[in-house]
Amino acid sequence: MTVSLTSHDPARLAVDALVVAVAQQDGAPAVLGLERLPKDLRAQLASAAALGITGAPDEVRRLPGTGLTATVLVLTGVGPADKITPETLRRAAGAATRELAGTASVGLALPADDAESVAAVAEGALFGAYSYTRYRASEAAKHAPVGTIQVVTAHPRDRATLAAVARAEVVAAAVHGTRDLVNAAPNDLYPAAFAEAAKAAVKESGAKGLKITVLDDKALAAGGYGGLIGVGQGSVRGPRLVKVSYSPSRPKVKVALVGKGITFDSGGISIKPAAGMEAMKSDMAGAAAVLHTVVAAARLELPVAVTGWLCLAENMPSGTAQRPSDVLTIRGGKTVEVLNTDAEGRLVMADGLVAAIEEKPDVVLDIATLTGAQLVALGHRVSAVMGTDDVRGEVVAAAEVSGEQFWPMPLPADLRASLKSKVADIANIGDRFGGMLTAGIFLQEFVGQTPWAHLDIAGPAYNERTAHGYTPVGGTGVGVRTLLALLEGRAPKA
Repeated sequence: MTVSLTSHDPARLAVDALVVAVAQQDGAPAVLGLERLPKDLRAQLASAAALGITGAPDEVRRLPGTGLTATVLVLTGVGPADKITPETLRRAAGAATRELAGTASVGLALPADDAESVAAVAEGALFGAYSYTRYRASEAAKHAPVGTIQVVTAHPRDRATLAAVARAEVVAAAVHGTRDLVNAAPNDLYPAAFAEAAKAAVKESGAKGLKITVLDDKALAAGGYGGLIGVGQGSVRGPRLVKVSYSPSRPKVKVALVGKGITFDSGGISIKPAAGMEAMKSDMAGAAAVLHTVVAAARLELPVAVTGWLCLAENMPSGTAQRPSDVLTIRGGKTVEVLNTDAEGRLVMADGLVAAIEEKPDVVLDIATLTGAQLVALGHRVSAVMGTDDVRGEVVAAAEVSGEQFWPMPLPADLRASLKSKVADIANIGDRFGGMLTAGIFLQEFVGQTPWAHLDIAGPAYNERTAHGYTPVGGTGVGVRTLLALLEGRAPKA
């Protein structure tokens, strides 16, 4: 899907639906850009409050397109008029296109007259224009996303604006690709299938400098990847470690990304309760985000070398599954006593982190749906970030720029004691209080002195509640925008 820019009169725009913004001003709704609409329609909108319109974020209302070329006028709320930000526009545009599923063409006449705001509208519209219909035998058309999108701006040929929109299209494709993987059924997306999907994504991107390598069960055993082997041994569908690398010409910066890819997490022998287990198909969201971040970096031709490590396994209970009290040897030789087989993500991530730092990157970031404790601490929409102070701050800044929410968390040294094992170098679980932090401390053991950050996206990666803004039900694609913004921030300045 692409976005086109136009400076045409919104009233004469040849689209099925025209979207305009409604703000909250002096206790009443105010239609922004009202003067560009036909007189009869302006009169109708003068009593917007009487129609129950408030201008609150996420509010989307449809009215007849009186005097418009468009059949329908869509009002999307942006909240307080004095607090409109790029993220406000992003969410308002996304809420509108999400609600307009099944509409062939949409025009957006939101307040967007500079490159940053136009890009935000374009991103939000594309994020909202998403639908996952792979398994729908009927009514697929009803759920189809908006077909074409036009954004009204005073400067449709401005070079910076066009570049920003082109970037928005790449970012949206990466977010959609991540969502598609997260939404796939686990009987279709198992480790080997994920590896094939990664190969397809690399090939279909057509980007230069991309390379992919897949390690199967035998290669993992030979390479000493004890975490992946241990977690994956309970399933008939073996684990994989996928390395996706983007190497531009003579890069001055080298970044490693490691993603948790548990294609289904039953908990293993320490089995989870049945209620809610269906959401555990999303336990590979970190690996999906890493894959599509690397592909997007290549498509954007960033002057940064990026290597993604997808740590893929299916955590199942069986006669061959690992047991509580098993001891695994992670790549590099450190041993881990498995006290709970449902704390499996950190085991596969340990292998991935060791492999990543062996290549001596300037910084390594891992992203994972790692702990239920993240949900307890920060809820469903705010992700956590831990790690080296400066890298942690870099992630928070990148998230703010991109419109995602990451909150900095500490790694208290005193919690390390709870990870002591009686028989191995470290145990895979510690004190249940501060469980998100002890998981981060566990991962810290495998990065040495390399600058590092750990992103826990357990709640925000999968939306089990209602859709909001540009965020659908199901996979959200969280993390991709933050990682890309961080890579762009690391790029050498011209």
